[in-house]
Amino acid sequence: MNPMTISFDEVEVGTELPAQSFPVTRATLVQYAGASGDFNPIHWNEKFALEVGLPDVIAHGMFTMAEAVRVVTDWVGDPAAVVEYGVRFTKPVPVPNDGVGAVIEVSGKVAALLDGRRVRVDLLATSGGQKVLGMSRAVVQLG
Repeated sequence: MNPMTISFDEVEVGTELPAQSFPVTRATLVQYAGASGDFNPIHWNEKFALEVGLPDVIAHGMFTMAEAVRVVTDWVGDPAAVVEYGVRFTKPVPVPNDGVGAVIEVSGKVAALLDGRRVRVDLLATSGGQKVLGMSRAVVQLG
């Protein structure tokens, strides 16, 4: 969809956004590390991650956050329509080195109608049956 197809007048509290699944592999983490400059060994060195008490190499928090908001930007059709976005990191996303990796499952729904033709979208992001982001909310400007 694009911003011209989603009108504030057609959206109501409870409107569900199309859910999406985002695969994450070790290669994905290496690519994100290069793009972000975050080369913390917890994101690529299994021995180090285990030594610091993590279950495995974990996805970057900002990567997880960015994947989650894609549900909103794909729905509205314009990333600039997202005027506010915030999350709390509740659980890491372990990414095993098994050729499959992990999957981040994201769903969202309109939770509030706001002034100025804006809506608040609440997101649910899980991986391996665990909620990985808390208080994941975006404010979106609609037409």
